[in-house]
Amino acid sequence: MKKKLLSILLCLMLVFAVGCSNDSGQKTITDREGNEVKVPNKIEKIISTAPSNTEILAGLGLADKIIAADTYSEGIEGLSKDTELMDFQTPDAEKIIELNPDIIIASGYNQVGSSEDPYKSVSDAGIPVVYIPSSNSIDGIYKDISFIAELVGAKDKGDEMIASMKKEVDSIKEIGSKIKDKKKVYFEIGPAPTLYSVGKDTFINEMIQTIGAENIFANQDAWISPSEESVIDANPDVILTNVNYVENPTKEIMSRDGWDNITAVKEKAVYSIDANSSSRPTQNIIKALKEMAKAVYPDEFKDK
Repeated sequence: MKKKLLSILLCLMLVFAVGCSNDSGQKTITDREGNEVKVPNKIEKIISTAPSNTEILAGLGLADKIIAADTYSEGIEGLSKDTELMDFQTPDAEKIIELNPDIIIASGYNQVGSSEDPYKSVSDAGIPVVYIPSSNSIDGIYKDISFIAELVGAKDKGDEMIASMKKEVDSIKEIGSKIKDKKKVYFEIGPAPTLYSVGKDTFINEMIQTIGAENIFANQDAWISPSEESVIDANPDVILTNVNYVENPTKEIMSRDGWDNITAVKEKAVYSIDANSSSRPTQNIIKALKEMAKAVYPDEFKDK
């Protein structure tokens, strides 16, 4: 009886010891959506479910810790060709659990069109999931970078990345703020026949303002589908497009019926902007910002 009791006590002590060890190896954080999540203090194996998160991790020099990423992350500089690419619109919980990641860094995009948490079964299996919604401002991007950097133990590198971005943005903003004759800009993210563009509360709109220009749809909300007539009536001085899935998008815009009277088309002021850097809320928006600045105001930003 004494031996049996001793055995039970030893088992309880082991359980308690393991529990204490696990607790001491974790911390509770608040993710970018306001959820409290217990995460490991040391993170070595990461699953990234969105290219924006993958780009930030790669920029922090941590691409080698990404064991799986979404299919749109393919080709991101630093990401190993051996990294497993997965479809996270319909995540395979069983496959994710098999990979045994330390953490999943998810995106607000993963929840679009669903009222359910797509990673609930993964969380229930003990794998922490943190969410980063799609940021609609440059300041939001800074916060995303800061959050990810602190999460994965790369705070100093994150601070350095943010400081570099702020220096570039401030430099461009200083020039843009001195421009008096502001050009009107139409930024196209989806081509005819169903146009897509951006209004206020988007980082693209903020970038247009930063270079000293005016978005023709700045009075509309976020992501919009304007009519061709509304673009023609607004008569933009410059048209920018980040569409990269049609042949020669700038030529396509200039050849549209009825668009020949738009100032931008008449003056051939229609330019392509890098698609990834202008659509992903990461440190790489600086590339798009410089391209936009030079396209709209070539003389003012010729040294950028």
